[in-house]
Amino acid sequence: MAAARAKPKEPETLQPEVKQGAAPLLKAPVGPSPEVHAPGAAVHEARRAAKPRRAKAKPKAVERKPEESSHDEHGHGSEVQQVRAAVTTILHDNSEYMAHHNAAYFKTFADKQTPRATVVTCSDSRVQSEVMDKSAVNDLFMVRDIGNQLATAEGSVEYGVRHLHTPLLIFVGHAACGAIKAASADYSKLEPAIRKELATINIPQGIDPTDGALLNVNNQVESAILKFSGEVEAGHLAILGAFYDFRNDLRQGAGKLIITNLNGETDPGKIRELMKQGQYFKYSFMR
Repeated sequence: MAAARAKPKEPETLQPEVKQGAAPLLKAPVGPSPEVHAPGAAVHEARRAAKPRRAKAKPKAVERKPEESSHDEHGHGSEVQQVRAAVTTILHDNSEYMAHHNAAYFKTFADKQTPRATVVTCSDSRVQSEVMDKSAVNDLFMVRDIGNQLATAEGSVEYGVRHLHTPLLIFVGHAACGAIKAASADYSKLEPAIRKELATINIPQGIDPTDGALLNVNNQVESAILKFSGEVEAGHLAILGAFYDFRNDLRQGAGKLIITNLNGETDPGKIRELMKQGQYFKYSFMR
């Protein structure tokens, strides 16, 4: 009788508890947490025991540009102190605000906003709503971006004009504007997002900052007149340009808000006459 055929061997499989060999030794990971162990840690520990450990290099501090430096030199303390002080002030001021306004005050605008004007200002911290309105709540629809532009905040401006139906749109430039200074110089080394916003400020290179701010306001008014031509021609929208002069560069008083453009008219004398007559819906191209 022929010998019984040998039973083929089952294919060998690795069971979950069977460990594979250690991976080739690579450079040890830099600074893992004590509780985290990489594969082959025992081998690494043995090598570390036989070899003096090198001191870890301290991370290189990021050098700040002068304009990005901490407020320490201005007497505001470290970042931690600044944040603590800022949050404390914000909450304290909010508590005072609540104390001076009862529930009836908030009820008047709890369900709907009814602003009279859409105001586009620069993001600069020196330019705030209280310079033009003692109580801007539910009165000014505020839009802020660097360079008080239409192009970079078009949706917000359009919402104010076409959905909230504000009859007044104001673009407010200001003294010592950083966006104007940057846009009139080489800003190629700034971050991409900032470059994108500066690219839509159309002013000549090297222009005086005050002249650049005034020109930029005129450009914004012109762009808005074109965009909202339907509202303009129907007499539903007045578009103004203004300059907030907290440095008194125009010699009309520090902190003065100066109307520099009225529906495309930039001549100061004509602007005064139009405002005196209440001609806020007369546009320069309608002559």
